[in-house]
Amino acid sequence: MANDPEALRDLLGPDAALCHRAITGEQGVSLPPFTDHHAHLHLVDERALAAGGIAGVVDLGGDPVALARRDDHGIPRVAYAGAFLTTVGGYPVGRAWAPPEIAREIADPSTHPGVPGGAATAVDEQASFGASVIKASLNSVAGPVLDRGTLTAIVEVARERGLPVVAHAEGEGMPQLALDAGVAVLAHTPFTGFVGRAFTAHAVKAGQVWISTLAIHGEDPEAAEFARVNLAGFAAAGGRVLYGTDLGNGDQRVGVNPDEVAALDRAGIRGAALIAAMADPWPFTDPPPGVCTFVPGPPPAGLDEIADWLRDATVVPTEELIHDDH
Repeated sequence: MANDPEALRDLLGPDAALCHRAITGEQGVSLPPFTDHHAHLHLVDERALAAGGIAGVVDLGGDPVALARRDDHGIPRVAYAGAFLTTVGGYPVGRAWAPPEIAREIADPSTHPGVPGGAATAVDEQASFGASVIKASLNSVAGPVLDRGTLTAIVEVARERGLPVVAHAEGEGMPQLALDAGVAVLAHTPFTGFVGRAFTAHAVKAGQVWISTLAIHGEDPEAAEFARVNLAGFAAAGGRVLYGTDLGNGDQRVGVNPDEVAALDRAGIRGAALIAAMADPWPFTDPPPGVCTFVPGPPPAGLDEIADWLRDATVVPTEELIHDDH
């Protein structure tokens, strides 16, 4: 493997390459830049992400004003949803980690702009502050949720604005509600029960995308197993999987999370498929420019070594790397 570029690409995907750093001479492997597709930046230090191997991040619930005003250092590249859109009294309203600025309570399914508490008003506010996606909250375990009509209104208005809707779908029937309303992305792999083959087939056919967040269930073996089986079935059926950690939820490493990578591996998302989930540029169409992921040292010898190997990943300028496999 150490000197076999073709075997390396078979293991890690077509963009994997043996290389060395021009200044230090350090040997390693270059990969496409990674994105964490589920984070909450108000709870972490985003400046540590690049050193930990993450070149892009998607904030799925924060203060839209603060996000719009943040200093843009280029890397990590940040996309964001702005505030959670929820029903009156719905999740995450009142949570200790959720200041009032990060939630909008929708009391009216109106698709007309400017209606107080209206669906279109909330979507338009997030869009006006630069949101790339819209986040809807469907957590029936924690309290009331958006009804089908209101959720559908959010999806319709967001679609008109060119913005996909991401849903936190937790509780019995919530993934189905999201799917039926046309939600494009699930913020978490369903974890409150087995979704079954019919649901999975429908989700794949509809083009729905799932963000993994498997490792957050470390203290709940039942939820972890629901999520693992559901994601394995979704991926096997051709579903598009995105690497995401729910960074800010609990004590997590800021950067590539080896626990999340290992959980994806256990769900059957291994090797090139794993790298594809981590390097998917969603919600953008192109990867973060001018950088790549660099993992120092010899490449992994096989699939079982990849999760641990990636813990040393870092982000470096593309121009700093010289490929050795020409």
